[in-house]
This record gives sequence, C-alpha cells and structure tokens, in this order.
Amino acid sequence: MSLSLSIGPLVSLIAGILILVMPRLLSTIVALYLIVIGALGLLGMHTLRL
Repeated sequence: MSLSLSIGPLVSLIAGILILVMPRLLSTIVALYLIVIGALGLLGMHTLRL
C-alpha cells in the first residue's frame, strides 16, 4: 500500500490546526498559503507530490 500526499491539502491541514490554536495568525497563515500556492501554480508545480 502506498501513501501519496499532495502539498495543497497538507498545507491546508497544518494551517487549519495553527489557526485553531492561535487565531491571531489567521491573516499571516492565509497570506503565506496564498503566496506558496500561487508561486507553485506559476512555476507549473501544481502536481508536485511528496
């Protein structure tokens, strides 16, 4: 059995947990998430898998 993780859902999960723990980080986490996902999309790495 092989386990394959995509970066998008993994980052979303981590960001969601951090927001629950520290709600003040919401804007920073959202901004970083959007920057990373946007950069990966522009660079054509949207299918990058771990």
